[in-house]
Amino acid sequence: MTTRSAFVSTGWLAEHLSDPTLRILDATYFLPGVPRNAEAEFLERHIPGAQFFDIDGHKDFESDLPHMLPDPDSFAEAMTDMGIGNDCTVVCYDSHGLMSAARPWWMFRTFGHDKVFVLDGGLKKWLAEGRPTEGGPVTPPTGRFHARFRPELVSDRDAVLTALDMPAVQIIDARSAGRFAATEPEPRAGLAGGHMPGARNVPSGTLVNPDTGEILSKTDLTARFIAAGVDLKRPIITSCGSGVTACLLAIGLYELGRADVSVYDGSWSEWGSYPGLPIATGDAA
Repeated sequence: MTTRSAFVSTGWLAEHLSDPTLRILDATYFLPGVPRNAEAEFLERHIPGAQFFDIDGHKDFESDLPHMLPDPDSFAEAMTDMGIGNDCTVVCYDSHGLMSAARPWWMFRTFGHDKVFVLDGGLKKWLAEGRPTEGGPVTPPTGRFHARFRPELVSDRDAVLTALDMPAVQIIDARSAGRFAATEPEPRAGLAGGHMPGARNVPSGTLVNPDTGEILSKTDLTARFIAAGVDLKRPIITSCGSGVTACLLAIGLYELGRADVSVYDGSWSEWGSYPGLPIATGDAA
């Protein structure tokens, strides 16, 4: 299976800022306990023409879990309100370089929109290169979005539980090694420590160049997954704390030709709080 890249460069974006079919989304998100406000920082400074994509605002509001995927109609209505049409090219970025921008990339793909990309290096690289920014709110353009749901890109709790008894299916956890092993606490209160039995651990930050915020080369991505015991030819479900950095694993795997990776949307926020589910601790078996 082959895929095109999910990334565009800062140079490409700079050359296409005037494209009327381009929609730029700042999808910066901070983990619980981090004393920063993503939307306030967006209003202070963002790439020209960008709109703020609130990960906590585009979700299933009836769920007790954080930012679960909304239903297709709700997503389509929200994207239409933001002036995003099915003819638009969507470019997502975040201020980390690459962390949360992969979440809307996955959401758009899950709702049938393939013309979606992530800015390699994000705002971090954009600023380092001295490129222009602006502040204040942005008036949405016009566009109409129709969603086409792809259920194969999403896994729920039952699907993951079933996968534990399927040797062919691999679960890859994007959390830190300490959270995976239960030697560090979870940032959300009330969650058990540990991981799904048999899961592999590929901390999401290890897929990113810490200096530039860019995704690693395909050679280095392959090495990271193989070192964690991942078979790149077998079915994969990615997980994390709440379904954000699991999407970073999914985009890394997409770069390696795996467009079929499923994301466990509830991730550890659900698994670690649900009674009776199997949990392992320590390093990956």
